[in-house]
Amino acid sequence: MSSIREDLEQREHEFLAPRAAKSAETKGRIRPEREDPIRPAFQRDRDRIVHCKAFRRLKHKTQVFFSPTGDHYRTRLTHTLEVSQIARTIAKVLRLNEDLTEAIALGHDLGHTPFGHAGERVLDQLVPGGFRHYEQSLRIVDVLEQNRNGLNLTWEVRNGIAKHSKGKEGLPVGAPAEHRASTIEGQVARVADIIAYVNHDIDDAARAGLLQESDLPTAAVMVLGRGSSERIGSMVTDVVVETMKADLAEVRMSDTLFQATLDLRSFLFGAVYENEAATAEFTKASGILGGLWERVQRRPQEFVDSETLGTEGLDAATRDFIAGMTDRFAVRLYEQLFIPRPWVEVGNRDEG
Repeated sequence: MSSIREDLEQREHEFLAPRAAKSAETKGRIRPEREDPIRPAFQRDRDRIVHCKAFRRLKHKTQVFFSPTGDHYRTRLTHTLEVSQIARTIAKVLRLNEDLTEAIALGHDLGHTPFGHAGERVLDQLVPGGFRHYEQSLRIVDVLEQNRNGLNLTWEVRNGIAKHSKGKEGLPVGAPAEHRASTIEGQVARVADIIAYVNHDIDDAARAGLLQESDLPTAAVMVLGRGSSERIGSMVTDVVVETMKADLAEVRMSDTLFQATLDLRSFLFGAVYENEAATAEFTKASGILGGLWERVQRRPQEFVDSETLGTEGLDAATRDFIAGMTDRFAVRLYEQLFIPRPWVEVGNRDEG
């Protein structure tokens, strides 16, 4: 008698597109383990990511605006959820493996630093050999979670996390084979990431008063539409149609939509990500992370994981400690280490 999991795996073979990843055909995990009686492999990975500590910390990590006081600005967690929604929408229409797509989308930013992209730039300067958040995301699921046992995810999820981004110049589609995920689901997660942040960062920047809809490049707006919902719809529809035309050999966009997306992203870097008003607080954040790096390096035993320190060295242990911080933890620790507390002498509290 087949198990519930095996029945679900059979459904995948019957319904999913020929090029879709099948749970029963995974390349496996780092460490072999007994299969779950109910959940196929990629669904199990999705659940492990949602329940891990690094995922919960995303709610207190900056997306664009540092510690915003408004309730409606995105955080790294809400960004991740929007990426997951867009990715699943595309995967559903293309009859791809939605569990795999969602697992990659939910895990893609686990390794992001505090203070958003500015924090990543700071660590990139401090860490010998540089710092890339997608590499740290993979390190979290492979090593750091579960008391350094890792989450033991499947190869397909790990590959999608590792290949989801190449930074400012990374292409949403059409990247060289060595720079894109091996599964079509991983490629969907990558384009969904860019669709999500290009649009919601415009929304947040408008809320912050940094730009207005009328400031957006006219040519891109003519192609993509006005308002985040219309633009997301245009991008998602184009990805679905063009990928279908390619018989799901790879995720694609039309030349027109592709260029409009890149133009909109380039505009955002100038108007928002590298805008003087928006980055003023991030300059302070850079000082915070730099100060913490220096202090942790001087007294590592007080802060870092002893096993990492002993097996991989001081720089790796410091990197893991600082990259894993939330914004508020970093600020609180900096205050504790560098800001003098008012001293009130016992017996003189009522003086003055």
